[in-house]
Amino acid sequence: MAMSRVSRALPHSSEVELKEKIAKAPNAQCQQKWMIVYNALVSPRPAAEIAQHTATSLRTVHQVISDYNRLGAAAIEPPGRGGRRNDYLSWDEEVAFLEPFITDSAQGLLTIIQTIHQAFEQRVADSVHPSIIYRLLERHGW
Repeated sequence: MAMSRVSRALPHSSEVELKEKIAKAPNAQCQQKWMIVYNALVSPRPAAEIAQHTATSLRTVHQVISDYNRLGAAAIEPPGRGGRRNDYLSWDEEVAFLEPFITDSAQGLLTIIQTIHQAFEQRVADSVHPSIIYRLLERHGW
């Protein structure tokens, strides 16, 4: 009878730290991954047994342990969703872009959305939907 390979997790985290991560996991999927790592660290055994004890598939156990051994905790807790990943300008660039319009309005000059829109399109060298400009202004409290 052939013995299955034992799945082990590298000691990137201590047993106590892993218990904390299991308890404070942001969602069930993350908690389950931490449980796989905990099992592979505290009680190394064949991946099939870990899968059975953590109610996951064999493939998931192999993937989680492999990712954890390579990347540590970052493999289990990826960065959160949300944020502006596809922005035309950074926050500071937006502030600098809006500065002349703020100065004009402080002097009593009328600033209209079409003017800001045209200037923005020139700045980014691309045509943009008007909603981009409205959201830009809202972000900066206009």
